[in-house]
Amino acid sequence: MVIPLKANEVVVKAGDSAYYADSGKVGGKLILTNQRIYFKASNGYTGKYDLEIIPGEILEVIFFNTMKILPTGLNVVMKSGEERKFSLKKRNEIGAMINKMY
Repeated sequence: MVIPLKANEVVVKAGDSAYYADSGKVGGKLILTNQRIYFKASNGYTGKYDLEIIPGEILEVIFFNTMKILPTGLNVVMKSGEERKFSLKKRNEIGAMINKMY
């Protein structure tokens, strides 16, 4: 999986994740760089659900439980009112890194 990096952009953290799209759960990778957040979809969804989140567009980051008991949910609320929900391991660590970005 390759993402186009900009000048002076470095991958800080990457890991398997799922994005909660309108049509259901989409598997892929959540990639944090020093300049933005990427979600790259896989398994037949490549390109369709790929996301790029600029830190200046983030209003807040909210943790939630998936399946009501698993502490793996991360909700990125945008200033436009949109929400990007993800399920991932090490939610607390990645959430803290995102909070430092904006």
